[in-house]
Parts: sequence; structure tokens; C-alpha cells
Amino acid sequence: MNPPYGPVLASIAAEVAPLRGTGAVASYIPELALVPPDRFGMHLRTVEGEDHAVGQSDERFSVQSIAKVFALALAVSLEGETIFRRVGVEPSGTSFNSLVQLEVEKGIPRNPLINAGAMVVCDILLDRLAEPRADLLRFVRRLAGREDVAFNERVAASERENGFRNVALANFLRSFDNLRHDPAEVLDLYFHLCAVEMSCRELATAFLLFANHGTVPATGERVLTQSQTKRLNAVMQTCGFYDEAGEFSFTVGLPGKSGVGGGIVALHPSRYAVAVWSPRLNAKGNSVMGMKALELLTTKLGLSIF
Repeated sequence: MNPPYGPVLASIAAEVAPLRGTGAVASYIPELALVPPDRFGMHLRTVEGEDHAVGQSDERFSVQSIAKVFALALAVSLEGETIFRRVGVEPSGTSFNSLVQLEVEKGIPRNPLINAGAMVVCDILLDRLAEPRADLLRFVRRLAGREDVAFNERVAASERENGFRNVALANFLRSFDNLRHDPAEVLDLYFHLCAVEMSCRELATAFLLFANHGTVPATGERVLTQSQTKRLNAVMQTCGFYDEAGEFSFTVGLPGKSGVGGGIVALHPSRYAVAVWSPRLNAKGNSVMGMKALELLTTKLGLSIF
């Protein structure tokens, strides 16, 4: 018998409401600055398909770095764990777009969830996919169970027009021979990856793959082996929140991934996936209300992976 998720989510929404004006919307990507800042949505879906939600859980938003997990899962499903010869699995401990760390480590990104690491993953997908953008989107749609999940082209263009540091990272990777494709091709896929729009409901549904040991619950399709799923969950646990990953493990105790669009997804293996969205971010780039909501969730349920 599942815990009373519905009443717990309702109580969480009430408790995080006083934080509604805390933090600031990401502004270095101009399109993100246009998002209404005081939205809040949360959706939990169990592996059995039971849904519980509060707030604007069906409103789509730019998932940003959360989508790096989809790219990583697709790359691992196609290439296996050999991809980790080109990208590490250690927490970064520095900014998600650090040039200094990439130089010190001779072009091998610290993990696949920082910007440089996700670019290497995109480079691998360019090798393996006939239509990289379309094939990646098809994969996300399969996981979410929705055929209308799409890229926001305005966000992709905004990232391209203002992504000077990402351009530097891509060229830096190429200088170390860790990109096989033209940096412009890699960046096009990367910027579109970050511009995927989904709702909390769709994100929670898609992340059930990782809660269900590599199998999509709704269809029974196996995408990842149990071993691969375990490893990707471990990467999310240690690297999913940039240099706030330790804090998330300490306060929440679940594998997860955040994005500067204000979204956070987390999962409890064999139980559920949960997504929360609130655009105002803390100094580390993570949603203020989202971080608190997930801390309250595992505290109230008395359940984490620890």
C-alpha cells in the first residue's frame, strides 16, 4: 500500500508558499527571464501509474539541464558504458560551465551533467543517430508517453545568441580531440536539448524509467539494463545539482536533476518519480521552492534511499 501522497503534496504546497518571492528567475538566457516567476507545480507518479499533483503541474516549461539525463540515457542505450572513456562520473564542485576545470583535466569533462559533459554526449549521439534532433525528441516522447513534447525554438535561438561560454567550451573540447564533429553541429543539438519543454506530469512520467530499473512502466519496454540504470541514478545522485549536489543528498536523499528553468526531477527506485517546477532560483541555480518541496517530501514520507 502506497503512502498518502496526495495529502502530503497538498501540505507541501502550503508550507512552501511563503517562499514564493524568494530567489530570481534565470536571466542570462533572455527567453527564460520572460517566464512568470511565481509559478509552482508538483507532480508525483508511482511506478504503478498512480498520479498526485498540486499547482501548475500541467504547464510546460523549459527543462534545460534536466534534458541532459535523457541524452545520457539514450547514449548509454546505444553505446554502452564505453562513453565514460570520454567523460567522467565525479561531482564537479565548480560552476557547471567552468573552462578552468576543463583545461586542468585535459578536455575530459568531470561528468555528463555539466555543460561540457553533455556536449560530449551530444557528440556521441551525432555519431549514432540518423536524424539527431528528431531521434532525440522521439526518445523523450517515448518516455513521456506524449507525442506533442517539442523543442521551444525561441529558447534554442536565445541560447545560441547568448551562449558565448558554451561556444568556448565546445571549441575547447575540440582542441583536446574530445569532439569528433564540428562544434557548431554539437552546439545545435545541445541548445535544442536544453530547449525541450515539458510539464511536471510529463517529466515525472519520463523519469519512471530510472525508478523502474530501466523499463518504461506503461509499455514494458526495456531501454536500459538494470546495471546501466543503477549507474545513471548514481550519477544523478552525485552530479545532478552541480555544486549543490551534496546539499540535495543531505536534505532530500534521492537521485535527481535540476535545470535553470526552475524544474527539478527526483526518483525513489521502485516507488515513484516526482517533478517540481518553480522558476525562482537560489545562488547555485536551483529552484528555491523546488528544493524545499522535495526536502519536505522525503521528510514527511520518512522515505529516502538512505
